[in-house]
Amino acid sequence: MDGNRAFAPEYQGALRDMSVNTAYEDVLAQARDRSRWAAERGTALDVAQAELAVAEACRRLGHLEEADGAWKAAYRAARTAGNDGVRGWALWSGGTLARQRGELNLALRLLAWGRDLSWQAGDITAYGYAFAGVAETLRIRGDFERARGLHEHVLAEARRREESRHIVWALEGLAQIERNTGDLDSAARRFAEAAQVAEASGDDRGHAWALRGQADVLSLRGEHERALELLSAAERTCRRMDLSSALAYNRKMRGNVQFRAGRHQEAARTYRDAHDKFRALREPRGIALSRLGLLKSLDALGRPAEATMADLVALRDEVNGNQLWQTRTMVENAIAERTG
Repeated sequence: MDGNRAFAPEYQGALRDMSVNTAYEDVLAQARDRSRWAAERGTALDVAQAELAVAEACRRLGHLEEADGAWKAAYRAARTAGNDGVRGWALWSGGTLARQRGELNLALRLLAWGRDLSWQAGDITAYGYAFAGVAETLRIRGDFERARGLHEHVLAEARRREESRHIVWALEGLAQIERNTGDLDSAARRFAEAAQVAEASGDDRGHAWALRGQADVLSLRGEHERALELLSAAERTCRRMDLSSALAYNRKMRGNVQFRAGRHQEAARTYRDAHDKFRALREPRGIALSRLGLLKSLDALGRPAEATMADLVALRDEVNGNQLWQTRTMVENAIAERTG
């Protein structure tokens, strides 16, 4: 069935034929062209649909100011067109951007608004995306129990509708929660199923994220070389598709694996690379996590403990301002380990 194939419903109107696997530079070029055409000769709905694609591509590529302007332009144009479904999509886009920026409270407000508006408009796909976005935001914030229930709901609905991308997202979200709460066996099964569904449906992006999750679990079990192989495979996909954020997280995970394997010099170099990528994207969570990894690597290499502690305390204070509860807990644990 068509539902078994991954598709990109965020690309709408004249842009609907673009694949979920279209490189984001190509998406952006086509979306900008369509946006110019729509502004001159199209309808308000044409403008909204084009700006929605501009916002998605810019967010993925790290052009955050343009992404912010584009989703707001999409929302205004959809309101003019009287299309509440596309308004819901625009709010999903804005909420996802807010989450990427570390503004998790704003993300939850926008995503919940988009969810409710999409439901009222009868756009079940937009509703599902916004609903899944709320779940992911809660998980990133560290509210695992609330996130678990929402992810399970998304998974049940996605299986019923045979929506492969939502199946993959929900499986990966649940796997991340289980990994963070210590249930590695269940996390491994979830990540493996997510990789299988993504590959079968042609969802290269989802497959790359699933491989990253599998690599994490394998590394925690001591299978470091196999983990690095999976990360290399995922990295090739990230580079081919211009997945800037996914690539940065892939590099951060490579640093984690190298650190666990005791290869601290390599880990430090990889964390620096990830940190630079996250800074270019201005993604606070990634910046904090890669910085934490770098500090732990330098500490293992013999950096003075006082300097490491001072930097960890500064990082904790910085994270406190970004609503990243789970990340803050990780930093606090690192501080506790050094004061224990």
